Amino acid sequence: MSMHTRRLPSPAAPSAADGAPGPGAELRFPAGFGWGAATSAYQIEGAAKEDGRGESVWDTFSRTPGRTRNGDTGDVAADHYHRWADDLDLMRDLGLGSYRFSISWPRIQADGTGAPNQRGLDFYRRLVDGLHERGISPMATLFHWDLPQALQDTGGWENRDTAYRFAEYAEVLFRHLGDRVPVWLTINEPKTVVQNGYLEGHHAPGFQDPQAAYLVAHHLQLAHGLAVRALRATGAGRIGPALNLHPCYPADDSAEAARAARLHDGYENRLYLDSILKGSYPADVLADLGPDSRMARGIADGDLEIVASPIDLLAVQYYTPYYVDGEGGTVSRWPTSQADWQQIYPDGMYDILTRVTRDYGPVPLTVTENGLPQADVLAADGTVDDAGRISFLRDHMAAAHRAVGDGVPLESYHVWSLLDNFEWAEGYEQRWGLVYVDYPTQRRVLKRSAHWYREVIRANGL
Repeated sequence: MSMHTRRLPSPAAPSAADGAPGPGAELRFPAGFGWGAATSAYQIEGAAKEDGRGESVWDTFSRTPGRTRNGDTGDVAADHYHRWADDLDLMRDLGLGSYRFSISWPRIQADGTGAPNQRGLDFYRRLVDGLHERGISPMATLFHWDLPQALQDTGGWENRDTAYRFAEYAEVLFRHLGDRVPVWLTINEPKTVVQNGYLEGHHAPGFQDPQAAYLVAHHLQLAHGLAVRALRATGAGRIGPALNLHPCYPADDSAEAARAARLHDGYENRLYLDSILKGSYPADVLADLGPDSRMARGIADGDLEIVASPIDLLAVQYYTPYYVDGEGGTVSRWPTSQADWQQIYPDGMYDILTRVTRDYGPVPLTVTENGLPQADVLAADGTVDDAGRISFLRDHMAAAHRAVGDGVPLESYHVWSLLDNFEWAEGYEQRWGLVYVDYPTQRRVLKRSAHWYREVIRANGL
């Protein structure tokens, strides 16, 4: 499913600021709307070898020469493991109402199985209690790509058993933290694990195997459903998946482009949405993979009933649209960010939110990631002027507001990311945070966007 990319002329391509409310305009969100920010464990925690934490696939991958830019690893990252209290104070000072973070599986179970590591549980208990003390609601993600290496050594997500180990890990967390965490997210962006980890090979575990990729997709979906059932058994909180959804448009008016865009949408969106919300995989995707694919052969009786276990909310992560030509390749139409894969198209946010509600019904939605990277610079006067990020966020929030006005049950919005952090294969080259991290000193500096976001939260709107 690899895609080639070429660039189309931009038809009146908007600047990042176009479409933003004009002077004096007011876009107010519903009362009680949640404003937050998001992070993930491997990207910020550091302390990779402390307090009983085991190895993850990202430890292995990032320490393998040539896998990450500049050979960067998450060994120290933003040192959040030691600086969590100060980071929570930053969140409080920004006025955040919600903090979406992830829990490191190898910090809870070093080998992915067995009795939990009490020191790991204690860290997250301190974090969750600290959030409550500051009036911030915790939103915990169970899996944000840091699979214990010991499980990878027995097949990783290609091994069906890993889904059941994940459910056991989830149950441990529900029993120990379920009374303090109101919202749980199961699997973060299964599609990225599939595409980047098993098709393109530039994320852990670094494979290029289409047959393995879609078996992995099924096992990730199965793991999601098993975790939902584990939560129901404990009665802890609300739960749902975190899916990166990207609208797929035909690149031209041809019938070939329309057909190719539909199939691309199947792989990008419907493979995950249909199985969770309709209890079936898209027929066109299954046909394209073929009846003898490892995925098709790996679906056991009753699996899709587990995958479709009723959820309480759906977390949507939006970064970019796709434009698909008649040959199935993608083309670029809008200006890109520092990440060359990200086209800046705020209307895509509106389109994907309204599409989910239109096609799947009024499931409560939360945006758990939306943002862009910039080459931010700490000025001599101690400020970071990231005006482009403000324009990006404002325009995407305006698109989300329009979706709410058209009936989308959107509960909250989280900026990616709270802090500059380890950006996977890109290492520390890209800065995605509202807060600048000076890595040599670990000093935190609020960027201009952080000050702006504080005012958005205060006003509950733009």
